[in-house]
Amino acid sequence: MPDSTERNNEKGEVGVGSVSRLFAVLRSLGETVEGGERVTQLAQRIGLSQPTTHRLLRSLMDEGMVEQDARSKRYRLSLDFFALAARAGNTGNLRELARPAMLRLSASLGDSLFLLARCGFDAICLDRSEGPFPIRTFTGDIGGRVALGVGQGSLAILAFLPEEERETVIHYNLPRLKDFHLYDEVFLRTEVENVRTLGYAGRNTGVLQGMAGVAVPILDREGRAVAALSVATISDRLGPDRLPTVVEMLKREAAVIGPRINPFDPLLRRPSQVFRQA
Repeated sequence: MPDSTERNNEKGEVGVGSVSRLFAVLRSLGETVEGGERVTQLAQRIGLSQPTTHRLLRSLMDEGMVEQDARSKRYRLSLDFFALAARAGNTGNLRELARPAMLRLSASLGDSLFLLARCGFDAICLDRSEGPFPIRTFTGDIGGRVALGVGQGSLAILAFLPEEERETVIHYNLPRLKDFHLYDEVFLRTEVENVRTLGYAGRNTGVLQGMAGVAVPILDREGRAVAALSVATISDRLGPDRLPTVVEMLKREAAVIGPRINPFDPLLRRPSQVFRQA
């Protein structure tokens, strides 16, 4: 039975306490496994009585935010909830979020900036800000793609994928890397570990003669690498005296972009389709 305080709060008025309880239910459901949660366990997790929790669930079901499996009787967040979340805070896609940072970095450093995003086993160049020095890159212009692990930007993404995903990508891409003379499995795994240790990809492999690059991963709110900010320039401009400054500037901008990424951003979910539609 709910206590007197709960009964008073359940008389129909919508106050701060009621809103807090509704969000407690939503957050708890968001943390449950895919199959959902029973009302008894849910009530225990959020610290409310079972009748109160059931009432809150019914209110959320009436609004289409929660659904109940007819067979298991477990509750879960609905598709309508995820559709609403996809629009929440959608101030722009990744390319729009990163564009001001790229312009700032390009102006400050005087080098070319690139934004790369993961697309399956590849990385795609979503945007670039041209510097004054003529450069060559693996991805080329906007829309160009390269196997994950080739070039600093895609290497930064690969290194910070979850371990199981990273292993799957490495095994799939190794046969594709034969055209790059230094890219055998030992070399690639060594590079990945270096990047994970340092927090950036910045070693000049010499594959593109006279060119050098450095990249940092852009991590989403879950800490997953979804993209990378990369500088490409001539080798003389990324010596040991300048490299730490460039890395720090890249990391600072990436740390601001990452938490603002919409996890439902179509540019991240299907980046290649964006360019096919252009």
